[in-house]
Amino acid sequence: MSYRQTGIHFAGTCARLTHKTTLEEETMPETSSLDALASRFIATDEVPWIENAPGQKIKVIYHDPVSGMLTILSKLEPGAGIPPHKHEDLEQTYVLEGSLVDDEGECTAGNFVIRAKGSRHAPVAPKGCTMLVFFLKPTAVLLKALSQHTQASSPA
Repeated sequence: MSYRQTGIHFAGTCARLTHKTTLEEETMPETSSLDALASRFIATDEVPWIENAPGQKIKVIYHDPVSGMLTILSKLEPGAGIPPHKHEDLEQTYVLEGSLVDDEGECTAGNFVIRAKGSRHAPVAPKGCTMLVFFLKPTAVLLKALSQHTQASSPA
């Protein structure tokens, strides 16, 4: 069993504390794009890296073009940064190696940062950074990079 906190669901069966502080169980809905399969296993070492700017590359782990949901592995070389951008919706980032720095602070390896819809920043990776990033909707710049890669890899 896992728990819901402030309206955010955590994986699996969720428990909810009501105003009477009783525990109610509810089942999270299936993600429509996964169809009848309960799980999809991704061999991430077989997913190609996409260079989206100098010193930046990504692996698209999951993308649902209908909802916009996107999960990527992102790698920034030492000194590389991501240009200023606005978050179209919630973004969650888990730093695997290195660190990501912006005006609000530094997220180091083993730590997690959440960016709210509408937030803006221009992060840099002074010593490099590898991160797992979950987007409810990707940024406009990332969408453009995905679109260009899709067009470039489509048969003519």
